[in-house]
Amino acid sequence: MPFRLLSNYYGKLVKLKALVTAIETDGAKFYDAGNAAAGNRVRKAMQALKVLAQDILAEVIEKKNSAK
Repeated sequence: MPFRLLSNYYGKLVKLKALVTAIETDGAKFYDAGNAAAGNRVRKAMQALKVLAQDILAEVIEKKNSAK
């Protein structure tokens, strides 16, 4: 696998992990402290997480299909 593809894949995984960490932090602020702004950040981060997950899924499917 070319380095560029590996680097891109791992870069997306790092972003995914960072988003999950941010969601955990802001989720605690929203649910425990009732911070409405944190709730908005959770919502936006979840949208970004969805887009990133779809990008990773598309790459995996493309690689799987190209191996045939």
